[in-house]
Amino acid sequence: MGARQSRASSKDKGPKRILFTGRRQKFSPWDDALLPGRDPRSLLKRGMHHVSFSLVTRGMTDIPDFLWGLSEVQKLNLSHNQLRVLPPEVGKLTRIVVLNLCGNRLKSLPREVSLLQGLRVLFVNMNCLTEVPAELSLCRKLEVLSLSHNCLSQLPACFADLSRLRKLNLSNNLFAHIPMCVFSLKELIFLHVGSNRLENIAESIQHLTSLQIFIAEANNIHSFPRSLCLVTSLELLNLNSNDIQNLPSELHLLCRLVRIAWNPMDKGLHISHNPLSKPLPELVEGGLEMLFGYLKDKKHT
Repeated sequence: MGARQSRASSKDKGPKRILFTGRRQKFSPWDDALLPGRDPRSLLKRGMHHVSFSLVTRGMTDIPDFLWGLSEVQKLNLSHNQLRVLPPEVGKLTRIVVLNLCGNRLKSLPREVSLLQGLRVLFVNMNCLTEVPAELSLCRKLEVLSLSHNCLSQLPACFADLSRLRKLNLSNNLFAHIPMCVFSLKELIFLHVGSNRLENIAESIQHLTSLQIFIAEANNIHSFPRSLCLVTSLELLNLNSNDIQNLPSELHLLCRLVRIAWNPMDKGLHISHNPLSKPLPELVEGGLEMLFGYLKDKKHT
């Protein structure tokens, strides 16, 4: 008798657990996150310098409405979801300093991003952008902008107004040339245009006099422009995997390049996987000093 009651008791407990699981499945990802605290503000993280809010990797296809009421948010991370639209209500979050939208399915950004006047860092990489709104140029405090891994082929000319921009990533897009507005960004220290459709680097590159890191690997660039040798602030220059055959005699002007670099993370000159004419391949193997010496001698002969 006791054994029967024990088995019956076990059977009673089973369905209850299944029903509870069924109820939980009805909650949206953000409802589930709110269960312990009820008030959305309980999810805010208050650090020493910024108030942050994160809904990362929750499979969201839309953004919960309560978010637009959290006006104190300064760092917002909505990365790695399934978002197809960023609503215009994002303009209500006027205190945002860092906005991370990486790894979604966004095809565009709303014009209301122009209202984020304090925005300094914007990640929209790994989305489906085919254009960027001109209104983003009104975010004049922007310092870091990542648009990599999208479907972009041009930028608005008014991006030249982003005078504080220091780091710009345009890699893995469809650019046939570096947008002219980029050459007006005098504060740039980092520019990544790798894995596009570039066939040349415009002479205007010489205007980026603060540039320290320039990556243009995996394009179809045919020549190493002499004007690039005038960007003497360069510490890392990556032209790997292009169609470069010759190097300019002025290359030695890039005095901050300390080595021929082979590791992608190393500073120096990256020039491997190019059809360099002889004897350049052997000189590259011999190191930067040997290469510079040859190019100088060649200029005077």
